[in-house]
Amino acid sequence: MQQTIEGRSDVRATDTLANERTYLAYVRTALAFIAFGFVIARFSLFAREFSAFVHADVPEKGFSIGFGTGMAIFGIVVAVLGAWRYAATDRGLRRGVLVTLSESGGYLISLFVTVVGAIVALTLLSYR
Repeated sequence: MQQTIEGRSDVRATDTLANERTYLAYVRTALAFIAFGFVIARFSLFAREFSAFVHADVPEKGFSIGFGTGMAIFGIVVAVLGAWRYAATDRGLRRGVLVTLSESGGYLISLFVTVVGAIVALTLLSYR
């Protein structure tokens, strides 16, 4: 979504630096998703070792690997989205146009994070 900024055509340092901080937040979030995906994928190894230690049934390993890989791929998508948003915002600042995230985009991202949290919580509960 774009809106014209009334009476503004110059780019202030604070605007540019805020855009860069936002981009770095996207990068940190992407790295967190990738790292979290790696941990989830390796969780099946930990669960197998733990189940052998307590002489319990071995949990299914395919879900952790698939879900962890999906999380890592989503981290890559977040990194690309962050780069795209940084470039679009920078272009908007230079033209005097305010570029915002659409309402539906915000809802979709929140929904995805909620679903991921629910899946992780349910998976952890199944290992009790």
